[in-house]
Amino acid sequence: MIRFHHYPQFITITNYNWVSVLKNDYHKDIVIEALKKRVDSKEVSIYAFVIMPNHMHLIWQLHDGIHKPYFQRDFLKLTARSILCFMRMYNDPILQSLEVSAVDRKFQVWKRNSLSIDLFSEKVLIQKLHYIHQNPIKEKWKLAMHPEDYKYSSAGFYETGDDLYGIITHFKG
Repeated sequence: MIRFHHYPQFITITNYNWVSVLKNDYHKDIVIEALKKRVDSKEVSIYAFVIMPNHMHLIWQLHDGIHKPYFQRDFLKLTARSILCFMRMYNDPILQSLEVSAVDRKFQVWKRNSLSIDLFSEKVLIQKLHYIHQNPIKEKWKLAMHPEDYKYSSAGFYETGDDLYGIITHFKG
């Protein structure tokens, strides 16, 4: 399980004030493209993910030489800028829900201080993987009948072996 100096991490990234920014599939695609860029540049391995309407969960492992705070900051900054640009272009009414009175920004897409925990054992990694894949079928969301039916998740990869986005690495290697 340990391929790099960093442990795999379970991370939850939430939209500011739980606004459903990621309900729009185009916004989810922005996140996928940003992840793909990082995977292709060999900065991170993605073992599992799900993108929900107002948050996302990932299990990722940063590669050697990648500094976690900078990686997260750059990933969130890039996706926020792209999502905000898209929202402005299409006069998205949700945009006003993201307005903040901060010195360095007018809008905020992501809640600060995303929760991430190191996964020290394969048993805990598998628990988190199941949690991630069950998210879309929970009573609260009902986004799919079966985990593998939800497009914005790695559940299909673990069921069929097909990596729709070209970003998943099986956690067993």
